[in-house]
Amino acid sequence: VQLQASGGGLGQAGGSLRVSCAASGFTFSTYDMAWFRQAPGKEREFVAGITRFAFSSYYTDSVRGRFTISRNNAQKSVTLQMNSLKPEDTAVYYCARRSSGTFYDTSSYDFWGQGTQVTVSS
Repeated sequence: VQLQASGGGLGQAGGSLRVSCAASGFTFSTYDMAWFRQAPGKEREFVAGITRFAFSSYYTDSVRGRFTISRNNAQKSVTLQMNSLKPEDTAVYYCARRSSGTFYDTSSYDFWGQGTQVTVSS
């Protein structure tokens, strides 16, 4: 199993960035997926999740209405579109595969990507 995150980088407050995750080594369409983030000195937190056929998506309150998670099962990828960025969105963003449990707990995920840095300047 491999999850390869890409995208992100440096953005400005009010601007947009996108992070993507390419999956391999497993049947992508049979797993729910999610994005987490971890800022320096803070715990890893749930950002957004999407069910296997994209029937449902979930967001933490701080990003709802600004971020959109999507997936392409044919291309085995999951994307997080981030709009109206804020400096507090600065973090390393991780994609993850959900094996069981709730979307919101890190313990529900069995494989993680390597992370990609998102930095938002004010």
